[in-house]
Amino acid sequence: MINTRLTKVPTGQSDNLLEVRNLVTAFDTDVGQLTAVDGVSFEVRKGQTLGIVGESGCGKSVTAMSVMRLLPQPMGKILGGDVFFDGVNLATLPRDEMRSIRGNRISMIFQEPMTALNPVHPIGKQICEVLTQHHDMNPDIAWGKAIEMLEKVGIPSPEIRVTEYPHQLSGGMRQRVVIAIALACGPELVIADEPTTALDVTIQAQILDLMKSLQRDLGMSIILITHDLGVIAETCDEVCVMYAGRVVERASAREIFAKPRHAYTQGLLHSIPRLNGTPKTKLNTIDGMVPALKDLKPGCRFAPRSERKHEQHHLEERPDFQEVGQNHWVEACPICVG
Repeated sequence: MINTRLTKVPTGQSDNLLEVRNLVTAFDTDVGQLTAVDGVSFEVRKGQTLGIVGESGCGKSVTAMSVMRLLPQPMGKILGGDVFFDGVNLATLPRDEMRSIRGNRISMIFQEPMTALNPVHPIGKQICEVLTQHHDMNPDIAWGKAIEMLEKVGIPSPEIRVTEYPHQLSGGMRQRVVIAIALACGPELVIADEPTTALDVTIQAQILDLMKSLQRDLGMSIILITHDLGVIAETCDEVCVMYAGRVVERASAREIFAKPRHAYTQGLLHSIPRLNGTPKTKLNTIDGMVPALKDLKPGCRFAPRSERKHEQHHLEERPDFQEVGQNHWVEACPICVG
């Protein structure tokens, strides 16, 4: 077993497109500065999909916003760590240079398309805006490209739809438009934050199939943020399990589902309803809730919800991040991983 401090991320993969190392993000609040992302590290390989999974409030979206440098201002701050994208540290990049990357080489798909789209502009204009801003494209050429992108994401009659407004489209169609905007400039990395949450299961499957198909065609990498382990199993190559602002386990998707090591990961998997389960029995859950930011402990943060007894020092000392198998890393609280 190789033992390394939590603040050290395994590196050395030459095919990494994104490397996040020891990311720390905090917010200024009325009760002081609160840390929402606490020493998070992971990599995204070229052409692959990394899933970030965890309950609401675990820091998944804040991690994504930190990578994109879209934290609410002036409250949100990156206090430490590095975000290397193709060798460039986004965490320290000047705003103008970051603006040239955001929406161009790195794009984001938000979970609620009605808030991501501008209700007073036709969807064609919104796609064209991305193209003209980043590629200085002629408006007529951009309009043709907008129609092409709508066709690529599976919207029928794109030459008609391109003139319509968001409210004229169904939820599934609006999400396809958001994907078209995100992919218009041919990004190398797409961050999808709960892209199927507001959709019914049939449309969810269509959107996930669309994203996988586009990934194969365009060769892009994806960070998929979700609380749905079924989506993770279907789409991801590697998985980061987040809890209370930290990564508690990281491995290939196959390894996470076959050999989960952390008690929190085991609890999430145990909570998945089974088709062969006994009818009308109570669903498995993890008791309690993710702690509020002001209540976070320096040590094992899952201890208050764990069925296993922790001693006081487990709450006070931050566990090491250990490699427990090939490319299988875990926050090694001796009780949660014992």
